[in-house]
Amino acid sequence: LRARSTLTFAADRFSYAIDRQDSRVFYTVTDGERSVSAPLAWAFGAGKVGQSFLFERNGRLHESRVSYYDSIGRLDLTPNHQRSVPINLEEATSRVVPAAEMRRCFACHTTASGTGTTDVNFAELISGITCEACHGPGRQHVAAMRTSAARRADIALLRIRTLSASDSVDFCGSCHATFWDVTLAGERGIAALRSQPFRLQSSRCWQQGDARLTCVACHDPHTPLVRDQRSYDARCTACHASSAAAAAAQAPRICTVATDNCTTCHMPKYDVPDMHFQFT
Repeated sequence: LRARSTLTFAADRFSYAIDRQDSRVFYTVTDGERSVSAPLAWAFGAGKVGQSFLFERNGRLHESRVSYYDSIGRLDLTPNHQRSVPINLEEATSRVVPAAEMRRCFACHTTASGTGTTDVNFAELISGITCEACHGPGRQHVAAMRTSAARRADIALLRIRTLSASDSVDFCGSCHATFWDVTLAGERGIAALRSQPFRLQSSRCWQQGDARLTCVACHDPHTPLVRDQRSYDARCTACHASSAAAAAAQAPRICTVATDNCTTCHMPKYDVPDMHFQFT
């Protein structure tokens, strides 16, 4: 939204526009006779895949019917909004976000959204994902680190590396969807594709009980996501060894077809049409 002052889209006889006016961004929908407009309050997503937008009306948050997708550089219908044709301007504009869904959205896309309450605490939350989103409140840690090393107490942060393999993957899955989130929702195929913890815990390697196999075995959560597939080869071969070495160490064998670009075959990408993006 900072790079584009105006975005437009049309579908089902309705026209959409998102444009910046001074410090605010307005969302407008028209059917040719009437128009509805509201200032956007939240943009969810870093924009590498896309962004969806929320605005407030009558004390409730609404999700806009259109989202921005970076691969096509424009607006299109928000996922799950394609399943029905709106019958009026209000339905074409947005949908009300239920309270339970709103808590889940803010819990994963902001920090400390639920501090001290079961509802979203807009006065206390911090936009985006900070260190405290994963490691918990950091004030005691800061206070401890300001004391001398000899007097330093427990730094009082959640040490994720001490979690078991299952708990570690479930910890990441609290936002990326756990195995049971997907299973109990009955999701299959493309619907289950974007849950990396589900895919990991459904894999043959996971069933063999290798405790090294967690999300952070391949991804460093403190650095931006690496998108060069070749860069993961060293991570793959760190666990998968040659046949002789594998037999000696009881480790998984290395692929007999190739020793580079491992993920192009073993973690292929699939199109998710609603998202205009390929996911592993």
